[in-house]
Amino acid sequence: MKIKRSVLAPLFVALIAFASGGWLLQQGVSSERNVYATAQLFEDVLRHVSARFVDEKSSGELYRMAIDGMLEELGDPHSVFMTADDYERLRVQTQGEYGGIGIQIAKRNGWITVLSPLPGTPGERAGLRAGDAIIEFEGESTRDWTEDEAVAHLRGPRGSQVNITIARPGVDEPIPFTITRDEIHIQSVTTSYMLPGSVGYLELSVFSEDSEREVREALDRLLAEGATGVILDMRQNPGGLLDAGIAVSDLFLDRGLLIAETKGRDPRQSQRAYAATPDAYPNLPIVVLVGPSSASATEIVAGALQDHDRALVLGRTTYGKGSVQSLFQLPGQNWLKLTTARWYTPVGRSIQGPYGIDAETAMMVDSLAPDSVGNRPEYRTDSGRVVYGGGGITPDIIVNPDTLTLDEQNYLRALQPHGSKYFETRFTWAVNFAKSQPNLSRDFQVTPEMRESFRQALVKAGVDVGKELFDGAERLVSRDLAYEVAYAKWGQAEARRRLNDADRQIEVAAELLRQANSPETLFRVAAERGSDAPRVAGPSGDH
Repeated sequence: MKIKRSVLAPLFVALIAFASGGWLLQQGVSSERNVYATAQLFEDVLRHVSARFVDEKSSGELYRMAIDGMLEELGDPHSVFMTADDYERLRVQTQGEYGGIGIQIAKRNGWITVLSPLPGTPGERAGLRAGDAIIEFEGESTRDWTEDEAVAHLRGPRGSQVNITIARPGVDEPIPFTITRDEIHIQSVTTSYMLPGSVGYLELSVFSEDSEREVREALDRLLAEGATGVILDMRQNPGGLLDAGIAVSDLFLDRGLLIAETKGRDPRQSQRAYAATPDAYPNLPIVVLVGPSSASATEIVAGALQDHDRALVLGRTTYGKGSVQSLFQLPGQNWLKLTTARWYTPVGRSIQGPYGIDAETAMMVDSLAPDSVGNRPEYRTDSGRVVYGGGGITPDIIVNPDTLTLDEQNYLRALQPHGSKYFETRFTWAVNFAKSQPNLSRDFQVTPEMRESFRQALVKAGVDVGKELFDGAERLVSRDLAYEVAYAKWGQAEARRRLNDADRQIEVAAELLRQANSPETLFRVAAERGSDAPRVAGPSGDH
């Protein structure tokens, strides 16, 4: 009997499936049956691997590998499985004081990466930078470490040393660092002072429990000194406590205005945060400085003030960290940290940027920050100005920092292999110089004799880059020595002031504020100036 072609084909498929022990998941089968079949498939794979894989693996190991693999496939570095020890380390991480090196970290492309060193900490003084990937700890590879594992290893007794190796963008060879742990005290406002022309400046470096109080006290002090406009510098602020970010936003917004909202699949994860008090500084012109190291709570503040036309945002596009993690307790004292929602600005822009390698690299490295608006979606602020979505906060005015000369770049490139030794030598030289100059004035200038003394100290320490290369970087060397001596002599605030004197982004912000007597005039002046990059949104939304 001749078998029809239409019957033969499905029969053939069925025979193959039966012979191979497979499961036929037909379209007509219920979703429950599909789930059961998939679960059975997983159990079959587990059974074969447990019994026949060339290297013996326990069932417990295999289940843990399956969990880690599933979370890895989500493509979200913040969703991780935690043991009881992991959870305890996370709990300790939220405390305000601890022994460590003082860096904010995140897992990026498989490596623990520095988001920002905290001001005045061992990590900053050793020369760690945003974008540095920690590839070794005490000689062991850190590949695929979780953020919590990194915290556990980097923290330790005050005075103990940690040896790490980092991979730095643009540097071919890994760089070794030896850093002495210290007690880390989280201070939010690290610097505040008056600039010429009645412009106040304050640097908000991290969001902690006292951020709102510290910002308010610094602003009140600046206003009492005659400030008619204020620069809020958050370029190196990697975030911190979310509630602190909401509280700082509340300082500048009228009661009832939306600050930010979360959106998740679970309705319980969708929440809104509103300003609870009147604007404490009505009509005060404010410029918010941001950059690629500005992340998380910083982006919530910048986005809220930008969307409500309360502050002009200037600098570089921010990092794009806008996800919410929830903790779920599991059997056996284990925990699951899972991304359950994303943060959105008042006009609906998602703060979260893409996790892809190109986007991550661009957001991490200053020279590659995604400042071009390209095909980014457009949104409108309260007054109708155009702002851009697509991840992170794109400033109203793009202002690039000063670039280094070729000689200065070559000088820095020659220093990279020496890692922390260069910074340790510079610090020691500055301390000794400050002690030897009891009558040093705050406006001191770096002399040729000072530079030569420092160069000889470098040679003695084994950091010899050659006199010609050293002399070619005279401007950069003088700037760094002025900062270090001021730090040793008068502290962090005075050192930051010296560094800011040559900061182009601060210069532009101050110039705009000197021409403005209200937020409205500030936006008009800014629209007339334009950006370094080809975009600026004016009061009407035209650009």
